[in-house]
Amino acid sequence: MPHALTILLLAAGASSRMQGGDKLLETVAGQPLLSHLLQQAQATGFDVRVTVPALTHPRAALIDPAQCIPVPDAAEGMGASIRTGIRALPAMIDGVMILPADMPELTTADLRQLARHFTGPDGPILRATGQDNSGAPRPGHPVLFPRRCFYALQTLKGDEGARRALLGETVTEITLPGQHALIDLDTPDAWSTWRAGRTQT
Repeated sequence: MPHALTILLLAAGASSRMQGGDKLLETVAGQPLLSHLLQQAQATGFDVRVTVPALTHPRAALIDPAQCIPVPDAAEGMGASIRTGIRALPAMIDGVMILPADMPELTTADLRQLARHFTGPDGPILRATGQDNSGAPRPGHPVLFPRRCFYALQTLKGDEGARRALLGETVTEITLPGQHALIDLDTPDAWSTWRAGRTQT
């Protein structure tokens, strides 16, 4: 029987480095990045939930209301987004794939690749990896947590993401193509550089 998974798309951040813009509303493949990544996640066939700063935020208008998870204390950082998201997940799932929403190169095939290696609610954590500019492997996102890790994820604080939940855990690295697992775009310069690189290829 296939494992019951939820993809938790983290979209409650403040885009504080975008000089007044919103990185998740930047255009990718003809649509806002958030819509693009949500489309990739939904095409896996898994349950998908999305954290947002509030249901009145412009990002929420891009998402089915049933999928939205508002994070009132989103200003605290990614820990609050993960904590709130985990607490709102369906009761009977085996694992959650945590996916920051600022990663434009991730595809449905990448997400399915990670899910194929999942061994169940008591198995190891799976972490996507990619190759940096020197060709060396480097850990990235998404990260797939089995159900046994949910308590630790519900107690996260601050802006360190899920790093604390990884301590002392068995983590299996799953290689994704190129830099799919590594490219996240937080600043206008990063967006410009990324777009220029795609134009040249």
